[in-house]
Amino acid sequence: MSLPARRDEVSTAAMARSSATFAGQASWALFDWANSPFPVLILTFVFPAYFASSIVGGQLRGQALWGYSLGLSGLLIALLSAPLGAIADAGGRRKSWILGFATVSMLATALLWFAVPGRTSVILTLACVAVANATVSFNVMFSNAMLPDIVGADKLGRLSAWAWGLGYAGGLAALVVVLLAFIRPSTPPLGLDRTAAEHIRIVGPLVACWLGLFGWPLFLLTPDRPVRHLAFTGKLREGFAKLRHTLGNMRARRDLFLFLLANMLYEDGLVTLFAFSGIYVSGTFGMSLAEVALFGLVLNVAAGVGSFASGWVDDHLGSRLTVILSLTGLIVAGAAAVSVQTRPWLWVTGCVLGIFVGPVQSSSRTFMARMAPSDRQAEYFGLLTLSSKLTAFVGPTLAALVTDATGSQRLGLATVLAFLTAGLLLLIWPLRADNG
Repeated sequence: MSLPARRDEVSTAAMARSSATFAGQASWALFDWANSPFPVLILTFVFPAYFASSIVGGQLRGQALWGYSLGLSGLLIALLSAPLGAIADAGGRRKSWILGFATVSMLATALLWFAVPGRTSVILTLACVAVANATVSFNVMFSNAMLPDIVGADKLGRLSAWAWGLGYAGGLAALVVVLLAFIRPSTPPLGLDRTAAEHIRIVGPLVACWLGLFGWPLFLLTPDRPVRHLAFTGKLREGFAKLRHTLGNMRARRDLFLFLLANMLYEDGLVTLFAFSGIYVSGTFGMSLAEVALFGLVLNVAAGVGSFASGWVDDHLGSRLTVILSLTGLIVAGAAAVSVQTRPWLWVTGCVLGIFVGPVQSSSRTFMARMAPSDRQAEYFGLLTLSSKLTAFVGPTLAALVTDATGSQRLGLATVLAFLTAGLLLLIWPLRADNG
């Protein structure tokens, strides 16, 4: 089944040889490290639990509001990603876009310092998280579009997987810092007041500083495309013309269409899993905030190991088959995670779940890198981001509605399995057709 998986993964961009030095490639990978504390600390393991317990004052209502906010943020990303990618291709450079969105995301996360306990902070918290979630997504989209330009086709999978693994290591390192330096000590450093939750609120400024500290090598060492001296209105016209052409010919690209549709579905499931896992283990298993952070630490170790190992699998078996195998593992482990009744089994199933998360996302990136034409990489990665976010509000919103309707966090989180399964079936479909 592996041979057909490679047939639709070759493009002009993927065949190009690397134009970046090792330092340039390493700096590109380090940008994954720089962005990773946001999804780990803000979206998953620390701030969601704090928001539900200390700002909203209820786990169920907190989970629902968190889901609605991320759903609206995902809708904004879906509307803007493909047009922004097409405009960026017309202009040539990606770094200026990355710098602009990174600045906004740093500001939004830093403002979470003012998310004091109590319901007066609900709107501020949700607004900052929504804005930061959107701008970080655009950061990732434009940095992903640089991948085919900086490494040869024979090592696309490895560089993508290693960067994704480095991202998990970055999230792990940031989580360790927060857990050991701020959450666990009875007397936090810097004179932080635990009664005012300053040891939790400091996470926002920390995430902002982390991006600034580790993101700068990308701008100095990783090569970018030459700037095209074209008026902004010209970039708009050219970008939208190319985007209309791509969308108009989507039916002729069955491989691209089915992959984007599958990615849309399983990314819905992953977004929901990331958004609710911290609240789930806190509410269903009674974990304290420190225990939730430790749980996230262990899962990130597992995810990093899985991501690093998947690079060779991707380059040898193909990106599609790597995603298929990883989704299968996620579905089995996810079903177990929402069924177990004891903490030890939750830890076991959570670790298995973590191993398969990284390869799904890393190999999705290389799959698109191999399919994207050399002059439309940002546009195609914009389409990938579009497919990831087009219905990203559906997963969190459905989980929130089921949680509200049933009063069960287990049933709310179990909705993830439907999205993962649907995406898996769409990826398998072309392989069955190729095999007759």
